Amino acid sequence: MKSLVLAEKPSVAREIARVLGCKQPHKHYFEGSKYIVTWALGHLIELKMPEHYDPKYKTWRLEDLPIIPQKMGLTIIKQTSPQFRAIAHLAKRPDIKDCIIATDAGREGELVARWILQKIQWQKPLWRLWISSQTDKAIRDGFKQLKPGAQFDSLYQSAVCRAEADWLIGLNVSRALTTKYNEPLSAGRVQTPTLAMIIEREKEIQHFVPKPYWTIHARIGPFSAVWEKNGEKRIFSKEAAHQLYQKLQIHQASVISIERKKKTEPQPLPYDLTELQREANKRFGFSAKKTLNILQRLYEHHKLVTYPRTDSRYLTPDMEATMLERLKAMAGSYKEEVGPLLAKKSKVIARRVFNQEKVTDHHAIIPTEEPLHLMKLSDEERKLYDLIARRFLALFYPAYEYETIHVVFDAGGEQLVARETAIVDIGFRKVLGKSDNEPSRPHLPIIRKGQVLTLNELELKEALTEPPLRYSEADILSHMEKYGLGTPATRADIIERLLETEAVERKNSRLYPTKKGKQLIELVNQELRSPELTARWERELEAIARGKGNAKAFLQNIRRQTEQLVSEIKQSKQTYRAHNLTGSMCPECGSFLKERTTKEGKVLICANTECRYRKHKKEAKLSKRRCPQCQKRMEIHEGKAGVYFQCRRCNMVEKAEEKKSTAINRQDRALLKKYSAENDAFGTSLGELLKQALDKKES
Repeated sequence: MKSLVLAEKPSVAREIARVLGCKQPHKHYFEGSKYIVTWALGHLIELKMPEHYDPKYKTWRLEDLPIIPQKMGLTIIKQTSPQFRAIAHLAKRPDIKDCIIATDAGREGELVARWILQKIQWQKPLWRLWISSQTDKAIRDGFKQLKPGAQFDSLYQSAVCRAEADWLIGLNVSRALTTKYNEPLSAGRVQTPTLAMIIEREKEIQHFVPKPYWTIHARIGPFSAVWEKNGEKRIFSKEAAHQLYQKLQIHQASVISIERKKKTEPQPLPYDLTELQREANKRFGFSAKKTLNILQRLYEHHKLVTYPRTDSRYLTPDMEATMLERLKAMAGSYKEEVGPLLAKKSKVIARRVFNQEKVTDHHAIIPTEEPLHLMKLSDEERKLYDLIARRFLALFYPAYEYETIHVVFDAGGEQLVARETAIVDIGFRKVLGKSDNEPSRPHLPIIRKGQVLTLNELELKEALTEPPLRYSEADILSHMEKYGLGTPATRADIIERLLETEAVERKNSRLYPTKKGKQLIELVNQELRSPELTARWERELEAIARGKGNAKAFLQNIRRQTEQLVSEIKQSKQTYRAHNLTGSMCPECGSFLKERTTKEGKVLICANTECRYRKHKKEAKLSKRRCPQCQKRMEIHEGKAGVYFQCRRCNMVEKAEEKKSTAINRQDRALLKKYSAENDAFGTSLGELLKQALDKKES
């Protein structure tokens, strides 16, 4: 008898099959003496669409909404149906005794497998492989410690609730908006409050009025000091600033208070997915989606890091025994950092990282015991692995110790304040490379209260207050995490969805709301814009996953919310003007044409939904310039500011370098050749040569 192993992807199935000794490859599975390993292709099963319940729903009509099936059904995805049929056929084999779910160890992975098993009406025993890395050792150990499938029933219920909630809210609200305003408008329980935060920041920027302010700086003995009063360094009155500046035109300042402190900064914890996405965005400009894709390759293909889609930054206590093996695997590429640790058989100094209670489904992202060969990694993979590796190594180094001094000076009745730092022990910052990020003295000067020092280099500086910056992906990920919007595994997709639906655009690594996005947020229900509502839903889903929530009550509440949200849209008096209307007219019905970006490029579509006119817009030429973010060839355009390059995929724009060139036609080249031969002692331009030739002829 054999076990049927269900993996999520063919690549993962291939590795599991190799480790389990399944050496007989087939089109849809690998077979061995004890196991048959097959795979899903992502989701093979999905929730039924409205037209599956009633053919009338193929046509979108406002009066048909909301669509709330009494019981949600499942359907096989047509494109991947051959793989589903193969799994169903394997499940019916008489020599199959049980099934081992080996999809990704998380909410979505559980849903992928359970929907397949539900559709094939699986009745035999069920087991779960739950591992956090794809190394051979992890796979072998995981198969020795299989868990009963029933142990993950709550996780499955949570996944079903999430899928049905997204279907009910997202599909109904999007259809209601689209049919009412005659424009493809997308809304959802996570993407809408995320868009609302981006637009709220845009409003702050647009309403911001800059104000001038002044600061006063001085050199007092060995210190750099700044004027300060009640913690405020800025002076918002020009007259007051100049009066203070004149008042401080003295040459002495006395010390009225000194505060010295020795401080310790603990080692940072390893990354969870959201923290890593933030760091990669700040350091390398990677989008959240790009970071996740690279991380997935490091996990699945190279097997160098542990499970990526984690929300924990802690490790389980039993992992301490594996630390030395992980260091040995890294030693070849991190000799300087790892060598001293191996020589002393060092243990983790940051003991707080081992905390069973703070590890949810998966522990933090750290290197595996797989030997590291950096040359096999791409540049982007090396960058991301280096972040993970150095954060891991920091756990073995001492805390960062430093000393601060806070000195307050009196100068003519005004206070000037100096704050300086000196490193005592660089500690873990040695491996993170952060020691050069902030100015620091080798040691702090000795000074005493009442001491009088020379005041010089007095300087009055003027500046303007600045508006808050638009959100980068790192910023929006932080806010999504703060309000509990989505999960680490879904946040990148939510941001990409906002970009794809043209509610948001990315410019110079910042997120800008579009005209469409600004109008959309005004049309959407106030409650759906609120991060608090979605955060409450996410907390309920998490409780269900932990076996402490009520799935039935959650879905009943979602159904009520759906009815209310659709009702509000139907009754709304708001109007919408298409953001992408062009000045061109439809040749068939005379309506205006809309410009829309599709996978096939830009297309012109008739604004009249009754008319089917559609044509491709002439595409911009591709240049040889590569996008710094996705490495695809950039389009070349000419605007008011001159020639520029643009990547449509990433919305990256770069100005072309100005090159002074003079076009020379065939006749000019002939004249240049003729007269330069006769007048080689003269200038090289055609004008100079002709002038010299004329002077020569007259003489």
